[in-house]
Amino acid sequence: MSVPYPEGVTDESVTARPRRFRPELQGLRALAVLLVVVYHVWLDRVSGGVDVFFVISGFLITGQLYRASMRGRIEFRRMWGRMLTRLLPAALTVLAVVMAVAVVVLPEHRWMQTAREVVASALFFENWQLVANSADYFAQHSSASVFQHFWSLAIQGQFYLVWPLLVALVVLVARRAGRTLRRSLVVALAVVFALSLAYSIWLTASNQPLAYFHSATRVWEFALGGLTALVIDEVRVPRAVRIVFGWVGVIALVSCGLVLQVGTEFPGYVALWPTVAAVLVLVAGATESRIGADRFLSARPLVKLGNISYALYLWHWPLLVLFLVARDQDTPSVVEGAGVIAVSLVLAALTHRFVEQPARSARMATATPWGAYRFAVVVLLPVLVASVSWQVVTAQRASFTVAVEEKATLGAQAIHTRAPLVDDTKPLVPPFAALPDQFDSFSEEECWYSPKNDQLRICTVDPEGEPVRRVVVVGDSHSQQYIAAMRPIVDRRGWQVISMGKGGCPFTTNWGDEDCRAWNEAVRDEIIEMRPDVVVTMATRDVRVGLQEWTPPGYIEQWQALDAAGIPVVAIRDSPRYDFEPSECVQKHSVTSPECAGVREELLSPRPPYLDAEGVPPSVSFLDFSDYFCDAKICPPVIGNVLVYMDDNHVTATYLETMSPIVEEGLVEVMNWENDPVGGANQ
Repeated sequence: MSVPYPEGVTDESVTARPRRFRPELQGLRALAVLLVVVYHVWLDRVSGGVDVFFVISGFLITGQLYRASMRGRIEFRRMWGRMLTRLLPAALTVLAVVMAVAVVVLPEHRWMQTAREVVASALFFENWQLVANSADYFAQHSSASVFQHFWSLAIQGQFYLVWPLLVALVVLVARRAGRTLRRSLVVALAVVFALSLAYSIWLTASNQPLAYFHSATRVWEFALGGLTALVIDEVRVPRAVRIVFGWVGVIALVSCGLVLQVGTEFPGYVALWPTVAAVLVLVAGATESRIGADRFLSARPLVKLGNISYALYLWHWPLLVLFLVARDQDTPSVVEGAGVIAVSLVLAALTHRFVEQPARSARMATATPWGAYRFAVVVLLPVLVASVSWQVVTAQRASFTVAVEEKATLGAQAIHTRAPLVDDTKPLVPPFAALPDQFDSFSEEECWYSPKNDQLRICTVDPEGEPVRRVVVVGDSHSQQYIAAMRPIVDRRGWQVISMGKGGCPFTTNWGDEDCRAWNEAVRDEIIEMRPDVVVTMATRDVRVGLQEWTPPGYIEQWQALDAAGIPVVAIRDSPRYDFEPSECVQKHSVTSPECAGVREELLSPRPPYLDAEGVPPSVSFLDFSDYFCDAKICPPVIGNVLVYMDDNHVTATYLETMSPIVEEGLVEVMNWENDPVGGANQ
């Protein structure tokens, strides 16, 4: 499969020169990967090095495609085949090895996410998998994925697929229009550059986490490299200027991650810093000067490091994450970080020598025109089968049922009935593998909005027949988690439970995020128009070690607005928030390990802060369930054989379901609904 460039349509300034080896490019790769690794390991920051890889890829591939077009044709089959044999072997080796180690090292509740990301990484859509995760509010509370760095490889793979097609389209247009190919490509790539950069700037400003992984926000970086490849031979830059360009580029690249908040501001216009720095180095080229940056970049150690830069990039991140998980640490020491880098270098060198190089000349991959694709299938299948099998096993381990006779002492009922908090003869529920799915099912439906969305969506749990009461649950995830406790009440009491939820956005008036403020205004107006029997929301905030529990004035202002409309409010004291994940701690240690329990006086104020808050309307009632999360001294991670927390601050749906009778009793009492029928509207 190929696209010929027609005879008679020539580029008068070009001879289709073969690509020559440029050692300074390997040095630039080495510098970029060193920055990525060092910033990840020791600085916990993003360096901008990945953006350099994108520019280099655009530079090299565009140059290859241009030369191929000038020689007569673009051979898609060979180009994509080479891409597969170059990218897949090392990537699949890392995926397979890390997957095997992850089964032993990672907590069970992270297995499903990890297994899914193996498939996404192997098939070049990991960036979109991460977009889906970041759109899921609760994925933001989990620890870093061992494969999240594959997002850049995914975008590279997508680029290698689409870019030849774009160039082929320009070839056809140039043929019909009788234009020179170079000029046509420059115009096309300039348009792509401008559109992608504009979109990147806009999306970064409106939703930076999405923009960071979005393919379209990175296309301009490849286009910038491509434009450089097309004009580099046309612009004659004096050697003295090129020497300056080279060093300015190197210095700008090294300083980028220190000067800029790359992790929170990329990839918008700020990403011009490292990408233009890379272009300056490319334009500087081989100056043949003793003081040129190319002399530094062409040094033998850097060239050798550049040769293994791809494998080093693949290995360093999972090694770092697995080391930290195994050691139960958040960051490595200087010595530990050096050890991670050293092991990464050894594995990268071995992978390059015994995996990458043999794969490129493997007989299966080179014997026939379709050999590379057969080779790709052969090496892909075992990894995909292993990943899918892991997902199946994890799903089976996540399923559970509770016997009827055990429910009387399960979860919060153990406190209610003074039963033992832990029975060693019975399993813990939910299983650790089920923890990621332990938020109420509304979060899985289209009823839940992430922080970067100001739209209002309403979902309901309806009883049979006409509802006896209408109860609105409004606010962020800490309000919405109580939907799990409300669902059983719907059938017992005939209530209609209405959910209005938005991740990271409590029911308040003065939250800093503009999307949250707009959403709060809309939801307040909707509630006043709806006129429910009661609104349930949160009463406190910042129930976390080192922070003061309080009732924000913005909460009270919302309550005042509802009070003025004649709508009563029931505000629930927030559940504790930890600086670690209690359930993960239990999995690593034991149910009775002291380090897995919180200290009540560090998590909760002795006196609920809303009791002393000013301006609380008389129509607001409060519910405090703290005694169902903590005893007089500690807040245990397991109560009645139920894991209380799904992460560091959200309560499991299973535990909240066991609190349903307690929540029901509290609501009925404060609202004086004792005389309402029990058993539903039709009973």
